Amino acid sequence: MTVARDRFQRWERRRDQRLAGIPWLRTELQDGRPVRFVRDEILVQDSGTGIAHRTLNGLGHRSSEIREDEPARGLRRLRTSGLDVAAAVRQLRGQLPDAVVGPNHVFTSTPYNHGGPFGPPVACAALDAKLAPLASGASPVRVVVLDTGVWVDSPLPAGCYSATNENHETVLDGDNDGELDSDVGHANFIAGVVVQGTEAAQVRIVKVLDSFGVCTEADLAAKITALDDVDVLNLSLGGFSVGDQPPAVLSLALQTFLSNPGRVVVAAAGNNGITERPFWPAAFASSGTAWAPRVLAVAAHNGTAVCEWSNHGPWVTLVAPGEDVVSTFINHPSFAGGWAQWSGTSFAAPKVVAAIVERVAAAGSVTAAAEQLRAALAGQQIGGYPALQ
Repeated sequence: MTVARDRFQRWERRRDQRLAGIPWLRTELQDGRPVRFVRDEILVQDSGTGIAHRTLNGLGHRSSEIREDEPARGLRRLRTSGLDVAAAVRQLRGQLPDAVVGPNHVFTSTPYNHGGPFGPPVACAALDAKLAPLASGASPVRVVVLDTGVWVDSPLPAGCYSATNENHETVLDGDNDGELDSDVGHANFIAGVVVQGTEAAQVRIVKVLDSFGVCTEADLAAKITALDDVDVLNLSLGGFSVGDQPPAVLSLALQTFLSNPGRVVVAAAGNNGITERPFWPAAFASSGTAWAPRVLAVAAHNGTAVCEWSNHGPWVTLVAPGEDVVSTFINHPSFAGGWAQWSGTSFAAPKVVAAIVERVAAAGSVTAAAEQLRAALAGQQIGGYPALQ
């Protein structure tokens, strides 16, 4: 236990140093919890651009100092040095109650205690697992793992997933500190969890996180909106928001994605060990929107209790195994055989994805399969939540 705690503390120090060294990232504490966003910029819907410019003028920023671009269709990004992002967002939300307005939140996976693994991976022996490609002529459920890029040199067989060249990861040590970057192999691990749990999934990996598990809300929203040919979306990432308000741009992206009634989103609840604050995008599961029932927020259990490090609360849909999960990692001298053991809500989420996929043939659709899973787990609870064993 002491060795594990020391290892975790070293990882935690690395995390803090990494965050402090990102010049464009701002962290503010709200009730003692970190909210991260891109400094000096806000996101606003096209229709609110004029009012946004006037609001920034009123906060002391000259028009000549404000830069504007379009990170996604229908969305404007306004940047100006020294901007009080929270103040600008509060004013604009008051003036534009029906428009999309918000900071450009920063969402993270491992090792930032946000939906990613709770601590670094540990090498382990390979499981006697079924990692066979889909049978010829099969009609698979299309699963997208929106995550890091996939590392090709891995025990995860090429026939078990697809990824275009731009979604391959090639960076092992981006900060040249002599250690693997924190999120190397994260997508490989998640895909391995899915294909161990079902033979009926066609997994596609799409990169949005860098090798340290960081992305912006604007980038995440753009990736989600661009997805097609997908039935189940796995999101093992997330973060907190300014004022605990639903991240506006991400909300619009999920609304667009889930306008197709045959889709489901499975999202990790995060690893901060808290209950009092919503963690996004998982917390959209209880947002009250028409599409909220098709978002499943997944916390982690250890077989007998909700893991002490797992976020949970009234917005969590169910819990799934997330402690000491074993899956495919990368082929590397530090990981003989290419398998690893890792913990986190990141890996509870794909277990739920696999359970949904397994029910699709009998249920007739992905949404019906998700509803049947909820019903089936209602009678077996851990910590007051329906529990996948």
